[in-house]
Amino acid sequence: MASKAVPADKINLRLILVSGKTKEFIFSPVDSAGDIAVHVYENWSEADWEAEAVSRAEILRLIYQGRFLHSSVTLGALGLPPGRTAVMHLVPRENLPEPNSHDQRQKSKGGSSSCCSASCSIL
Repeated sequence: MASKAVPADKINLRLILVSGKTKEFIFSPVDSAGDIAVHVYENWSEADWEAEAVSRAEILRLIYQGRFLHSSVTLGALGLPPGRTAVMHLVPRENLPEPNSHDQRQKSKGGSSSCCSASCSIL
C-alpha cells in the first residue's frame, strides 16, 4: 500500500484492525487519541470497515508500541515526527487494561513484591 503524501506539519496515521484491515488518516500533532477515535468512528464507512463496525467512538482504543493510549495523549506527546507515517492498532475495548503489575515491579528498584511470597511465573 502506497502512503499518502504527508503535509510537513501533519502525521499520517496507518491504523490496523484486529482483522488486519488498514486505513490511513492524516492528523495534527495536537490531536489526541480521543480525537482520533471520534474522527475514525465518524468516517468508518470511508475506511470500508463495515464488517467490524462498533457502536460508539468511546470504545475505540489505540495501541502504540504495545501500549494502550489514554484518550488525552496527543500524537505530538508520543514524539511522532510530522511529515511521516506512524502505525497503530485500533481495537474496540470498553476499558483500558490495568497496568501490568509485573512491569511496575521491574521498573522499581528494590522494594518488595506484593504478589506473593514465592516467585511468580508468567505463562
